[in-house]
Amino acid sequence: MPYERSIGEATPLLRRSASSRIDLKRFLLRRIPILAWLPVYSWSKLLQDTLAGLTVGLTAIPQGIAYAIVAGLPPQYGLYSGIMGCFIYLVFGSCKDITVGPTAIMALLSQHHVMRLGEDIAVFVCFLSGCIILLMGLLHLGFLVEFVSMPVISGFSNAAALIIATSQLGTLFGLSGRSDSFIDAIVKVVDHVNEITLWDTVLGVSSMIVLVCLKNLPGKKTGTPFQKFLWLSSLARNAIVVIIGIILSYSLYSSGIKPFKITGNITEGLPPFGPPPFSIVTGNHTYNFLETVNELGSTAVSVPLVAILESIAIAKAFAKGKTVDANQEMFALGLCNIFGSLVRSMPATGSFTRTAVNNASGVKTPMGGVITGCLVLLACGLLTSTFEFIPKATLAAVIIVAMYYMFDLSIFGMIWRTKKIDLIPLTVTFLSCLAIGSEYGLIAGIVVNLILLLYFTARPGLLIEERVVDGLTILFVSPKQSLSYPAAEYLRECVMSWCSTRSETIPVIVEGRHVHRIDATVAKNLALLLMDLEARNQKLVFWNWCEDARRTLISYDSSLTMSFKTSGSVTQIFSSRTAPPVLRASRE
Repeated sequence: MPYERSIGEATPLLRRSASSRIDLKRFLLRRIPILAWLPVYSWSKLLQDTLAGLTVGLTAIPQGIAYAIVAGLPPQYGLYSGIMGCFIYLVFGSCKDITVGPTAIMALLSQHHVMRLGEDIAVFVCFLSGCIILLMGLLHLGFLVEFVSMPVISGFSNAAALIIATSQLGTLFGLSGRSDSFIDAIVKVVDHVNEITLWDTVLGVSSMIVLVCLKNLPGKKTGTPFQKFLWLSSLARNAIVVIIGIILSYSLYSSGIKPFKITGNITEGLPPFGPPPFSIVTGNHTYNFLETVNELGSTAVSVPLVAILESIAIAKAFAKGKTVDANQEMFALGLCNIFGSLVRSMPATGSFTRTAVNNASGVKTPMGGVITGCLVLLACGLLTSTFEFIPKATLAAVIIVAMYYMFDLSIFGMIWRTKKIDLIPLTVTFLSCLAIGSEYGLIAGIVVNLILLLYFTARPGLLIEERVVDGLTILFVSPKQSLSYPAAEYLRECVMSWCSTRSETIPVIVEGRHVHRIDATVAKNLALLLMDLEARNQKLVFWNWCEDARRTLISYDSSLTMSFKTSGSVTQIFSSRTAPPVLRASRE
């Protein structure tokens, strides 16, 4: 017996222990996805991932350099960002297609602060954004992303495409200096039109034409060898154009001919490893951590927010019907930025262009990112002297063409056909970004969108009409959605306003078919509505309400119990046989 008791007592402990191990395993597989796919990895997958990784690398190198220049940083910052993003996402990323690294929007959001405070601020923003994104992922705050609507995102991305493209016009035409805004970029070109250099312009425009032609090559991944060659050429078009530019400028510079402005010196060697700068030295002033955060202002919020939106939107676009764990993506993205700050990289997020190339190349797992990272790492170690000869006009052409395909004018027509009122946040975001800056434009769009959301919450759809049932005229009221406190007074006012226009004292039915929940404020106003109608000798019936809403209302005022009725139709409530009891119950 003692033995049996010990076994009986131990069994629950064993069960709890086994359950704990299972829960721990699930947690690790969810938080470290590489543990799930690496044990079943195969040589065939490695071959596909290698091809995809090399193809993406040929796009990542010129884009990394170009976006670093957009941000006002040395080219290596963009390369370092791509390297660390690829390696960290391998372990923690849940989407096989996503490539994390520098993007045009991240560069744009960093540009203003880099011009004021220097290169260290970009690394600081990278670290701070990573911490915020990681914290949001750990706290399961991915649902907050859903409060930024598609019109706001579209307005922001379209404005960003225009701002970035126009910021490169001066470089495309060989003009010196930088522009501070969309309007400033255009004014700068107009004011200095007489300083435009011929050969930079010719090279830039020619590069744009070649990029567009390569993108539209009729190649196929599964066709003949020639079609496969065209397909690969189309995917690697950025690298092809940059390589042609390097060869051309190197040949001319070697002969003493210098018709183009080139990128210039790029720091050699592998990325340095060290803590991010927690204080920024600019001129004779040193900003401590809190002062630096204060200097960033809204950027401290907008950069992580945009990074999350961009990365999760891309993950959903390439999920192909699979669910996307937004919290895990935020967890991975936060770590990419935190570790990226340790090698002096700029803020990173998912790149739509490189992710599309990755997907088109047939990547099987996140291992493709490691191949991309190794290629970029190799370029940093061995090819930095070659990158010095990249013509600035060629990089400007790469950016402008990329922004051209990023700009989606059709979204205006689609929203006009779908829901015209959504044009308000779209237009406000778009114009505000162009006029006052991308960060403030994004905030303005979110605020307008939330105002519209609150307005429709406070003004829910109401069906109010008179009906005749078995010769009895009734006022039928049907809310088209759940009711919350902003709508409470509105519902009461609408019913009373309608009743005040009639001299007859007709019964009122409030249908609750679409009302799945109410709060205390709504309960109070419905009780007041009952009192207002009784003062006019009108009866109120709550018809077909769900149990949860009914319980809330009765908990507020138990006397309302007799006012609830459930039946298949209004006719059954006010039929000649059932109407008198209903009226008596209401009167009681």
